[in-house]
Amino acid sequence: MKFSVKNEAFYNRSSDCVVVGLFNKPTFTGELTSLDESLNGMLTDFVKEGDLSSKLKGISKIHTFGKLPTKRLLFVGLGKEKNLTFDTVREALGVAAKTLKKMKVTSVSIAVDTFVTDSILASDIAHAFSESFTMATYEFHGYKKKSNEPEVSIEEVVALTKEDPEETHAALQVGYAHGKGVNSARTLVNTPGNMLTSTKLSEYALELAKKYEFEVEILDKEDMERLGMGALLAVNQGSIEPPKMIVLKHQGKDQWEDVIGLVGKGITFDTGGYSLKPKDGIVGMKTDMGGAAAVLGAMEIIGELRPEQNVVAVIPSTDNMVSGAAFKPDDVITSMSGKTIEVLNTDAEGRLALADGISYAKHHGADYIVDVATLTGGVIVALGTDKTGAMTNNETFFEQVLESSFEAGEFIWRLPYTDNDKKRVRNSKIADLNNSPGREGHAIMGGAFVGEFVENTPWVHLDIAGTATSKADHELGPSGGTGVMARTLALLVERFEIVE
Repeated sequence: MKFSVKNEAFYNRSSDCVVVGLFNKPTFTGELTSLDESLNGMLTDFVKEGDLSSKLKGISKIHTFGKLPTKRLLFVGLGKEKNLTFDTVREALGVAAKTLKKMKVTSVSIAVDTFVTDSILASDIAHAFSESFTMATYEFHGYKKKSNEPEVSIEEVVALTKEDPEETHAALQVGYAHGKGVNSARTLVNTPGNMLTSTKLSEYALELAKKYEFEVEILDKEDMERLGMGALLAVNQGSIEPPKMIVLKHQGKDQWEDVIGLVGKGITFDTGGYSLKPKDGIVGMKTDMGGAAAVLGAMEIIGELRPEQNVVAVIPSTDNMVSGAAFKPDDVITSMSGKTIEVLNTDAEGRLALADGISYAKHHGADYIVDVATLTGGVIVALGTDKTGAMTNNETFFEQVLESSFEAGEFIWRLPYTDNDKKRVRNSKIADLNNSPGREGHAIMGGAFVGEFVENTPWVHLDIAGTATSKADHELGPSGGTGVMARTLALLVERFEIVE
C-alpha cells in the first residue's frame, strides 16, 4: 500500500473517497465550514435531517453529485471533542476502514485535521488511521476454493493536512508497520496445526531474519539434548514432529547490553497429553502458539522500525501429543536450569516450554524478560476474554510494559505474586518444583512457576489465553486470532528506558 501526504484542502482533492471527522458541535468549524459552502449548505441540511451523524463511531456516506472533485465523503462520528481519546479515534477509524473495504474503492484520502483535538495531534491521527486501516481490513482467507471474482483493494492512501508532511508520513509508516506485525501474528494463530508445525514456525522465523537481517539460531532436538533442555523435550516426547528452539536477535546498540528478552510459548497444538483435554476444549488448540505469534509479530515491527535497542526473541516450540512415548503425570524431568520438576499435569506444558525458553534467553544475555503465553484457562475465569493477565517481580519494569499496553490499546491487569505462591510451586517431596499445584489461583500458579526460572532478572509475565483470539468481529479486525501483545512488545522496545 502506498502512503503519501499532501498539504491541501480535502474538499479540493480528487479521490474515490475522502474520510472526514465529524465532532458533535453546534456549528461547523474550519474546513467543514468551507465544505458546507461548497455544497451549498447541504451538510447543514444533512445534519438537521439526521442523515449525517456525529455519534461516536457512527459512519455516514454522502455523494458529492459533481460539486467536488471527490466522488464520495465518508464521515466518521467522533462524539464530543473533550471525550475523544487515541483509543476511541483508532476504533472509529477501524469502523470506517471496514466500510471502505465494502465500498471497493481503490484510492482513499483522509482529512487529518478534521480529527485533531488539543490533545490528539495530526501525527497521532495519521498513525491511528494507518494502523487501524491495516488491522480492520485483515482477512484470513483460509483454504476454501477461490472465487473467480477479482478482489478490489485500496492501493493508495493520501493524508491531507496543513501540518508537517514529513512528520505525518513517518507516523503513517509507523502505524502501518504496527498493523502489519499484528496481522502477521494473526495469520500464524489462525493457521491449522498440521500446516504450522514447529519446523514451519522456524522456517517463518528464518524468513523474518533474512528480510530484516536479524541474527538467527534454530536449535534442533539433538542441540537441546546436548544443552539439557529436559522440560521442552519432555513436552515433545509424544510427538512425531521435532521440537525447535527459535532465537532471533536485533542489535540496536553498539554493545550487546541492556538486552530485552521476549519469550513466546510456541505450542503449535495442545492435546493436553495424558491429562487429555475434553472434546470441546481441544478444538481451537492450534492457537496455543499465540505467544510465539505475538513475539514474531513484534519482531517484524522491530525489523521495520529498527529501534536503538537490543532484543533477543526466544520461542520454545513443539506440539503436545499422546503416544506410548509421551511424558506422564508423576514423571520427574530436569530443566535446562538444572531444576527438577515433578509433572502433576501434562496439560500444564506451556510453563515447561517457557522454563527452558527463559533459561536460554538468559544464556543469550537477556537483562530483562517478558514472556507471553496462552498459558491458563484460569486467567479467563479470573479476567474474562478481553483482559490479559500480568505478573511481575519488578515494579519499574512493569510500569514500562503497562504504559506500552495502554498506548497499544491492549488492556492488561496485574495479578498478585507472593511468597505463598512461590511456596506452592516448590511444594514437591521428590523434586525442586511441581508444575501444577492445584486449581486455586490457577493463573497465578502458572506465572509463579515461570518466575522460578527468571529468578532475579526483571520480568513481566503476560497470560493471553483469553485475549489471543476473539469469537466475534470487532472494530479492529475479524474473529479469530487477534495478534494481541505484538504492538505492546514492540512499543516497549521502542520506548524502553534502562531500569536501575
